[in-house]
Formats: sequence, C-alpha cells, structure tokens
Amino acid sequence: MKKDDKERLVAELTERLRTTETLLVADYRGLTMPQIDDLRTKLLEHGARFAVVKNTLTRRAAEAAGTDTLLALLEGPTAIAFLESGGDPVAVAKALVDAARETRVLEVRGGLLEGRPVEPSEIESLAKLPPVDVLRSQVLGAITAPLTAIIGLFTAPLQDLYGLLDARIEQLGAEEPEAVSGSEPQAQENAVPAAEETAPEEASGSEPQAQTGEEETTTETSEEEQ
Repeated sequence: MKKDDKERLVAELTERLRTTETLLVADYRGLTMPQIDDLRTKLLEHGARFAVVKNTLTRRAAEAAGTDTLLALLEGPTAIAFLESGGDPVAVAKALVDAARETRVLEVRGGLLEGRPVEPSEIESLAKLPPVDVLRSQVLGAITAPLTAIIGLFTAPLQDLYGLLDARIEQLGAEEPEAVSGSEPQAQENAVPAAEETAPEEASGSEPQAQTGEEETTTETSEEEQ
C-alpha cells in the first residue's frame, strides 16, 4: 500500500473512532474470505460496518483519536465492527457471538458500548437480549401501565371535586333569596326597641294629669267646708 493510501486510511479510521461510541473487536484469524464476506453482510444489515485493517495503521488511528481502550485490544489479526447511527448493538453482538460459535475460529475480544469499555463476557450477555424493537415494546409496556394507574388516581378525585364545586355554587345561589327575605324580621326587631323607648315618655306625661285631678278634688272639699 502506498504511503498516501496509508495516510488516507489512517485519517478515515481516526475520524470513525472519534464519532463512533459503540464498536466491537474480534480476532478473525482462521476465517476464510467467504466467511468474512458473509459476516460483513450480516453486520451491515444490523447497522454496523466490519473493517479489517492492519494493527499498525489501526494503532496510529487509535492514538490520534485518543481511544486507549482499543489499543489494548490490538493483538493479532483484528477486525472491528463499527456501529453506525441507528444500528442495533444487540443484533450486532449476536451476529458476532453466533459466528464465533459456528466457526469456532472467530474470537470476540471486547470493545466499546456507548463509550464504555466492555469485556467479551458482557458482549455475550448483550447478544442474549431480545431485539431492540422487542426491548422498546417491553419498556413501553412497563412504563405505560403505571402511568395509566396514576392518571386514573388523579382523574377520579378531580371529577368529584368538580361535582362538589357545582353543588356548592347551586347551594349559594339558593341561599341568596332567603337572605333578602330574612331582612324584614330584622327590621321589625329593630323597631321594637324604638316602641319601648317611647313608653316611658307616655308614662311620664300621665303623672301631671294625675296631680291636676288631685288639686281639683282638694279645692272642691275646701269650698264645701266653708
């Protein structure tokens, strides 16, 4: 490979390592070209590109990209499955694990999952998970059921509250006419003390009349005695 081609390849690998958060590394030693092509096709269907590059060039790209985790995995013939945007990491892991089991040659070394280093055992566990679509439906079902229950808990009290408010409004509207008519007895009650206040005045006015009568009787008696 010419020097310019090597530089171009290293630059492409460096950019891919910087932009890819999930990648799986495998030792493809012993695989035939038809087996490699078949595995590359399967991985492409699940949103991953399978690249076979010399370790010297991959090491230069990893150093330039600052991917120290990858440097520790570059021992022997190395192939890397780069997960692209929208790819299925579970399906990619399953394809690699199945190929390792069927060929008994391919060896999964490790990799990065969302930027976090993962061991071969973790990749095998990832391969045992259901597909992403099934996982999404399961998570959605687990979330939707509690939400439905919560909505039911809040909806019933709100409906009861609206009913109580309506009933209270009607009750207040019915009490207003009674309050107006009830003001008349109060006026009458207020009038009673006024009548009681005038009574003493009438009583006081009767005393002079009584005294006048007594004076007239006394005068008449004195005249008769004379």
